Amino acid sequence: MQKYTERLGSAPLGRLLVALSLPGIASTITTSLYNIVNTIWVARLGHEAIAALTIVFPYQILFYAIGGGTGIGISALVSRRFGERNIEATNRVAGQIFFISVFWGMLFMIIAVFFADRILPAIGATPDILAYSKQYFVITSYGAPVMILSMVMSSLIRGSGDAVKPMVIMISGTIVNIILDPFMILGIGPFPQMDVRGAALATVIAQSCGALLGLYYFFSHKTSFRIISTHLRPDISILRDIYRVGAPSAILQITESLAFVLFNILVSSFGSVAIAAVGLAMRISDFAYMPIMGVSNGLLPIIGFNFGARNFKRLWQAVKLASIGIMALLAVITALIEGFTPQLIGIFSQEAELLSVTAPAMRIMLSSMVLIGPSVMIITTFQGLSKGKTALVLSLIRQFIVFVPLLFLFRHLFGLNGVWLTSPAADTLGIIISLVFIYREYGIHQRNNQIMEKD
Repeated sequence: MQKYTERLGSAPLGRLLVALSLPGIASTITTSLYNIVNTIWVARLGHEAIAALTIVFPYQILFYAIGGGTGIGISALVSRRFGERNIEATNRVAGQIFFISVFWGMLFMIIAVFFADRILPAIGATPDILAYSKQYFVITSYGAPVMILSMVMSSLIRGSGDAVKPMVIMISGTIVNIILDPFMILGIGPFPQMDVRGAALATVIAQSCGALLGLYYFFSHKTSFRIISTHLRPDISILRDIYRVGAPSAILQITESLAFVLFNILVSSFGSVAIAAVGLAMRISDFAYMPIMGVSNGLLPIIGFNFGARNFKRLWQAVKLASIGIMALLAVITALIEGFTPQLIGIFSQEAELLSVTAPAMRIMLSSMVLIGPSVMIITTFQGLSKGKTALVLSLIRQFIVFVPLLFLFRHLFGLNGVWLTSPAADTLGIIISLVFIYREYGIHQRNNQIMEKD
């Protein structure tokens, strides 16, 4: 094993968490920055274009659901195999990513190309944004295979303890996207003006660049993996192990997509301006939430490795440090966003009606952000412990089981502001329940350690 894998079980935890989290934070913030820059350019086409991208986003969440869920399963599995010193098993896991990417990517592409006219109105596309929505929906779906491949490759490398290469893969693709956006949307230089089509095409090209860079790392022996042809054959037992942990996360994100669809449908009753407001609030909130995913990605291989090595004391110390650190960071971010909400919205648009709707949406929806960080760390802990079902239950409680009933109730009681209030209410209930689960799991580990020490 390379040194960045060995350090998962021996390096000082504080510095290790920072070392593993910062690249993830940098890469996810860069991705969020792309979303912001993309929206800035698209906003020049009017609030209808922003609304169109917002309507399509739940379908893109499905890409992230499959790629992210598969990646979590792969990352947890390979980090545990490294902890067990079973190197051949890690290479067999690595070989499965190509079959997985082709299978899911082609499925998403076919659905979008042949069923766009039925899907888009059903998920909230109003007549004034339907044309833009279809353009973005179909073109970005052509990039589904390379998007999923890039995601699972990054997770696989991250599972070996190397957080830098996944960061480079993600940032490289994002930079390409940011550069291409204005040229392809507005028609600068040799490029024709393609409006929303340009934004979609730039995204597909950028994702392809990221996937190619990941392939270069793999086949030039710059990772801990050594894949040979026999590893590329689909292996049902390995796929089962991957999705035993990854499927709950994928299901979670699929239900998140469904919840987002319901959210958009309810918001669409207030018009396309309200949908655009959701899009702007989402872009800024995504930028704030990205550090959570960076720290989660840094924590997961530490948990998986030390679980495989049976070093439970180090495992729980890592969970505690990650949870406290992300809470402190999110408290600062929340204060900044709440204090400068109008200025942040003004970066995208100066439409008075859009500003008046988006400002309260952002302030209300982001008020509970500090609670989401430790909730995600708890879910990550159960994923690293290979307790995917528990992770799924906790996530569903916050993002679907509690969220959806509150969404309809608050919308009925308080109108559009009630829709915004749903998120902080669900987040508050979610952290309470998550704390109950994690303290119970910690107690079980403590009792088992005491029994082992006596024996």
